[in-house]
Amino acid sequence: MKKSDLPIIKHIPLFLDYCDIEKGLSEKTQVNYSRYLTKFVLWLKDSKKANLLPHELTSGDVYDYRVYLSRFKGENGLPLKRVTQTYYLIALRALLSYFTAKDIESLPADKIGLPKTDKGEKTVKFLNLDQIEKLLLAADPKTPIGLRDRAILETLFSTGLRIAELVALNREQFANIKLKKDLELGIIGKGSHPRTVYFSDRALSWIKKYLDTRTDKEKPLFIHFRAREDSDARLTPRSMERIVKRYAVLGGVPIFTTPHTLRHSMATDLLTQGVDIRTIQEFLGHRNIVTTQIYTHVTNKRLRDVHRQYHSLGKESKE
Repeated sequence: MKKSDLPIIKHIPLFLDYCDIEKGLSEKTQVNYSRYLTKFVLWLKDSKKANLLPHELTSGDVYDYRVYLSRFKGENGLPLKRVTQTYYLIALRALLSYFTAKDIESLPADKIGLPKTDKGEKTVKFLNLDQIEKLLLAADPKTPIGLRDRAILETLFSTGLRIAELVALNREQFANIKLKKDLELGIIGKGSHPRTVYFSDRALSWIKKYLDTRTDKEKPLFIHFRAREDSDARLTPRSMERIVKRYAVLGGVPIFTTPHTLRHSMATDLLTQGVDIRTIQEFLGHRNIVTTQIYTHVTNKRLRDVHRQYHSLGKESKE
């Protein structure tokens, strides 16, 4: 059977393989595409179009799917946010782009316009330095778990690592840590792109203290202490999220705090200190400068206030 004769639903596993093997997209991106396309599959089945072929998908079908998304309500009884609806449509566009790449007749991807999202949904959430300090001090270093967690929090803010990058760190990468006052570490980041991350003296100090308590032979840098000999001791991304959330509550900082919030906070702090946006792009491992520019609005108010305070022509005339 020709690929063009396969229903759209049957193409989705092939599309995910394409994302992995040919596009080299991260595992997280693949999981997200799979999850978002699941809803499209449900819509096709509910609409009695489970056998719809790629070339049979019309602009009218896409419009009906968009109506479905706008009226869909989750388990909490609330409708999907616009930004969430956009994610579902982006996944569908990616599927259509796959059809084009494989010379399978279908609706062009650019026929699916994306809705405008509310401005508030693009706001970068970050902690100021006082809040960061409260978060870091919430972990009790007198216990093995507290010491590990302090090292995790310090590392997140020092390096701006993504959660998957943090989880992937191994103990052997810090083999000579006792001989170093600082550390530059090469990692493979999002999209399999290499970059260098930098650890502050403070973060390294806490990692050293944490490693000094380790008597096990486990490979991961950050482990949980409940592992059996036949299980993986590496902390998972979900575990890292729980750890940060726990100390956010204990430290009395905003409840929205996640590992990614510390990445935002690191970037915002650098920008506030006068570091140029291109350098911050390198620190964060962004492939596109546009991604990094989401942080620039954070300092706009500060720059405006400085301009009003110090710029000569901005002051009122004494005449």
